[in-house]
Formats: sequence, C-alpha cells, structure tokens
Amino acid sequence: MDNDVSAGSGTTTVVGRLALGVTLLAFGLGHTDVINGVSAADAVSLAHYVGGVALFVAGLLAFRDGDSVNGTAYSALGALWFTWAVTAGNAMSANAAGLFLALFALVALTLTLAGGDQLTQGTYGLFFVSLVLLAIAQFATSGSLAKVGGWFAVAAGAVAWYAATAALAHWPTVLPRRAAGRGVTATG
Repeated sequence: MDNDVSAGSGTTTVVGRLALGVTLLAFGLGHTDVINGVSAADAVSLAHYVGGVALFVAGLLAFRDGDSVNGTAYSALGALWFTWAVTAGNAMSANAAGLFLALFALVALTLTLAGGDQLTQGTYGLFFVSLVLLAIAQFATSGSLAKVGGWFAVAAGAVAWYAATAALAHWPTVLPRRAAGRGVTATG
C-alpha cells in the first residue's frame, strides 16, 4: 500500500478532518438511535463548537495557508454545523428543515466533485448521501429513513477520522492499484 500522505496543508487539514469526523459521528449516531437515550439533538453543543467554530477557523487557516479547497470545505461545513446548532430546538417546519439539509447536500456534492484524495472524496460523498436521505426523511417524516441517513453520516465521520489519524500516524491513505496487465497470464 502507498503510505504517501498528501493531506493538504498539514496540521490544518488534520484538525479539520478530526473536527468534521467527530461532529459527523456524534450527529450520525444521534440519528441512528443505536445508543439508548441519545438523539441528534444531543450533538448540538459539539456541532456548535467543534463542527461550527473549530471547523470554520480551520477553514480560515487553510485559506491563509493557500489551501483554497480545504478552506472552502471547512468554512462552508463550519457554517452548516454552526447554523444547525443554533437553530436546533427552534420551531421550524419539517419542510424548512428538509430544505436546509437539501441545500447543504448540494454543498457536500460540490465538495465531492471538487476532487482530492480518495478519503476526502469518500467523506464528502457519504455525507452527501446522508444529507439527501435526511432531507427526504424530513419531507416525508420518515424515522426509518432518518436512521439510514444517520448511518451514512457515521460512515462519513469514520472516514474523516481515519483520514486524520492516517495523516498523523503515517498509515495508508490510498487504496493500492494493480498495474495494467499484471495478474493476467497469457497462454500461448
């Protein structure tokens, strides 16, 4: 496996990935109902400070380091988490909540299509699917669909956490690729 770590602007990227990973894990687990008595609303404080403030600051630092991709991603996602946290618990229609999630799903789709390494694209792609499912769950008032969306958020959080840990521990960050023509034997 390739151990080459191409993690953007180093420390800023690791901090951003950790903040995103922890926030996604808490948010996702809250939606899955897998832990008795823990709901997505219990992730509000973490989403506010870690996902909102810390991620937004990591985005600003990434911009300062000349990393416009991670700067854009972390700033936009910091705004998502901050907004979600400060509006949680306020009277809001299910359709308004669904629209909020659908709009940020578009942001996650943009981040997925922006490129980057496999772990980054995997994180944003899984988060995109999570937001789409959670938006549909809001529009349709479907608790079971919200649980599925929560599991996609958990998966996205796990990938983001792994990416940060891999960068620090020098673990593999890319999947091995088989060279063209290898593994095929010709008989003649």
